[in-house]
Amino acid sequence: MTAILITGMSGTGKSTALDGLEQRGFRVVDTDVGGWIHDVPLPDGIGTEPLWREDRINALLTEHERSGEPLFLAGTVLNQVDFSPRFDEIVLLSAPLEVMLERIASRDTNPFGKTAEERARIEADTAEVEPLLRSSATVEIDTRKPIAEVVDQLEALARTPRSKRPRTPGN
Repeated sequence: MTAILITGMSGTGKSTALDGLEQRGFRVVDTDVGGWIHDVPLPDGIGTEPLWREDRINALLTEHERSGEPLFLAGTVLNQVDFSPRFDEIVLLSAPLEVMLERIASRDTNPFGKTAEERARIEADTAEVEPLLRSSATVEIDTRKPIAEVVDQLEALARTPRSKRPRTPGN
């Protein structure tokens, strides 16, 4: 019944990792697509914050808990911390900012990050948000390595219960 949250900044490879896991037969959910997120007005009334739709995420995790099959869920939103206790692992995918920006510039699967304003936001979010993600992660994977190795590491998390894994730094 392993549920694993894959989180990280734009361009770290969350969607690519999910694709690899799905090809290996795992159930995956990318919360960036499919109505898992809604924009909530900020308290000051200026702008919005993307948040998971709590009812949908709760229903997904409840259904998963009954299934007995591993689930990989990917996303990076402010209210993901509310669901932390329901995940067996919280995996931070990371890469240097320069690598992330190169990937974003060349990807054709997601338009986010193509404008100068969006790239500046990615830079600011990486400085502000990534340390918060790191502090709540149970595992960090550097995605500069080949994607097959990243997917191997994620698959190993699903196949080996945490209590049976050797203790290593960051694990």
